Amino acid sequence: MSRFENRRWLVIPTSIIDTINFNEVHESSVDSLRKSVDKSETFVKYEVNVVDETYTQTYEDIETGEEKTSTIEAGVYGRPSVYSTDYIEYNHTDIIKLLATEAWTEEIEK
Repeated sequence: MSRFENRRWLVIPTSIIDTINFNEVHESSVDSLRKSVDKSETFVKYEVNVVDETYTQTYEDIETGEEKTSTIEAGVYGRPSVYSTDYIEYNHTDIIKLLATEAWTEEIEK
């Protein structure tokens, strides 16, 4: 099990950073974004809630005392508004691998 089981990272082009709602992600501002070596990409991280199968829950309305039901559909919830299937969403293991590449980490000269 991953240390960050519900955390996701979305790699996006830096050309759309002005569309990020920083209330929906862990980064605090444009200045806190890490960029790729060539500055063409960045990423945001956020928490998701994965619902594996649809279920119905019953609860009591606290104002009326009436029994009510709601259905929760299977899916992934909590993605930020900047999310799009046009961009790759990574889990913890995969983002670590990506960030270790030359595209994201410059080699330190000796």
